[in-house]
Amino acid sequence: MPGNKPSNKHLGKPARQLLFSEALRQNRAPPSTTQEHLTNQLSDMADASQSATMDRILQEKSAVSRRLEGMDSRMISLTEETKSMRLDIASFQSRVATLEQRVTTVETQATLAADRDQELLYLQSKVIDLEDRSRRDNVRFLGFPEEIDGAEEQSFLKNILPQLTGLTFDPPGVPKST
Repeated sequence: MPGNKPSNKHLGKPARQLLFSEALRQNRAPPSTTQEHLTNQLSDMADASQSATMDRILQEKSAVSRRLEGMDSRMISLTEETKSMRLDIASFQSRVATLEQRVTTVETQATLAADRDQELLYLQSKVIDLEDRSRRDNVRFLGFPEEIDGAEEQSFLKNILPQLTGLTFDPPGVPKST
């Protein structure tokens, strides 16, 4: 019981006297004088209420301490997660920067390739046109002897072409020679 022990706060004070109800429970006689008895009762009540208040405060303090310990461990894990996320973000930033450089390079190359394609189409059409023009100016005769040279070519063609085509190659106004 709280009234049986001397209080730690009041070292050097004598042990407090028992209340009448406490004395009855312990089969002791109540304090001798009424005035003394009332004073003891008030001091016991104050000590008891202070003791109960102190007990409640200590209990709440220990509960708060347990909660704070739990919060400390959560804060540590949150701090570690934050550091990990910062490292991940830094990694992602460098990767994004690299990808942006690559995309810029690819876009530049795509633009150059499109320009080259346009130039290539133009050059192809020009080659086709030049080939067609060169073919129009040339007549190819197949199956004629290759050993004919110079003036012989003209006389050979003047003789053979009218036979093959039925056309004459005399200039207009010049009588036909027989």
